[in-house]
Amino acid sequence: MRLVDYAMPSDFPDHFPPRANRVHEACGPNAFGFAFALAGHLRGSVLWVREAWQADQINPAGVSPYIDPHSLLIAKGNDQTEVLATAEESLRSGVVALTVIELTKPIGLTAGRRLQLAAEAGQSTGLCIVPEGTGSNAVETRWHCTPVFDPTDSTLQRWELIKNKSGTLTAWDVRWNAEARRIIVVSEARERPVP
Repeated sequence: MRLVDYAMPSDFPDHFPPRANRVHEACGPNAFGFAFALAGHLRGSVLWVREAWQADQINPAGVSPYIDPHSLLIAKGNDQTEVLATAEESLRSGVVALTVIELTKPIGLTAGRRLQLAAEAGQSTGLCIVPEGTGSNAVETRWHCTPVFDPTDSTLQRWELIKNKSGTLTAWDVRWNAEARRIIVVSEARERPVP
């Protein structure tokens, strides 16, 4: 006979939320979920900046488990240059808790560094949502976010820290608790013998 023993990853609070006053990146099929969870954790206004040609929309009902839809502002630029300029001004102003920047192509080191300097100046946090395989060397961390199949829980996700300028790389299975408005780390089950 075996019992199930649960091991709780104790280092998650050291990594999430990502370091304030910096710009981070998220990629993968659940990058939006990461952005909404971060916004919910920070509990403030969010400016979401994207290119105007993108036809898909952010559904206010879809963000309501994470944040009050009234605290989400959406800005659209004609191209990535305008998106970056708007994001830089938002970060520098420090008015919103989180600036989410949807990028459709890679940015150079100079543009990434400008975003970092703006976040430091405004004491604000930025999150770039980037296509997989791209990203800026200037970001503090990069997270790869994927759904995890679980027939009993559709909110289960795997967040993998794939770039970290100030620490190790690691991964967690997490879920969003809408009532508490916080991330719950899901312990991995392992078997141990019964004495």
